[in-house]
Amino acid sequence: MECYIKLMRVTHYLKNFLIFLPLIFSGNIFDKAKLLSCVFAFLAFSAASSVVYIINDIKDREKDRQHEVKKTRPIASGKVSVKQAVVIALFCVLVSYIFAALSIESFSHVSFLYIIIYVLLNIAYSFGLKNIPLLDLSILVSGFLLRVLYGASIIDVSVSNWLYLTVISAAFYLGLGKRRNEIKKSGAKSRKVLSYYNENFLDKNMYMCLTLTIIFYSLWCVDPVNVVKSGNLLIWTVPLVILIFMKYSMDVENDSYGDPVEVILSDKILFLMGIVYVTVIVLMIYAC
Repeated sequence: MECYIKLMRVTHYLKNFLIFLPLIFSGNIFDKAKLLSCVFAFLAFSAASSVVYIINDIKDREKDRQHEVKKTRPIASGKVSVKQAVVIALFCVLVSYIFAALSIESFSHVSFLYIIIYVLLNIAYSFGLKNIPLLDLSILVSGFLLRVLYGASIIDVSVSNWLYLTVISAAFYLGLGKRRNEIKKSGAKSRKVLSYYNENFLDKNMYMCLTLTIIFYSLWCVDPVNVVKSGNLLIWTVPLVILIFMKYSMDVENDSYGDPVEVILSDKILFLMGIVYVTVIVLMIYAC
């Protein structure tokens, strides 16, 4: 069972909590119907993301066997056969559709389209687009954005453009950081696309995107709609966000492959800072 959980990348479901951002920031977290819709949406997207991870592992199984870390993956290590992986992937497709359909009255073909786009983009990524510089990063970033778009569509709320820009720039920062550390740890041999990058380029653009993230987030905080909701308190979360990214950067600059989920889950202080941030945001939006 443990190898199947690892195959489905359950720990990476952490990214899917982005689906709840529109619910929290729109002030609807205590709306039971919308909250339940988001829970179902989370489960639907999680199952869909497992399909993507499984397809990628099947496609890259031979290359993964040569990698010092990826060789322990269930398919690469032989703990799960390709046939078993295909069966699990098909099961996840069914689970994804069921939970998407259970997103109560707000379920629509438009919202489900975001999951389809995510899956198709990432299948294309696995079968060649990951070898095209910048396009590989853009597809990774689209996954973060699609989660937020899906979360907003499922409960039929609008999201500030500043929030979308914050998510996009933050996702580029995370993606560039991962590529940068892959080059530092393994050189260009671990990914074909890394031969097009160099550490200096990735480092500069990584911190450019981090700067844009802080700027866009600050502009989101002073958006008139949010000022009304929080009594102009959100701006005081900017220093906390800066500290969170500083702590994340400390981890990435250390001995790490730069995978966002692994960085967050391996640093208890960083994880706790994230919990504090979410708690403060909820209090500011819902207590005012």
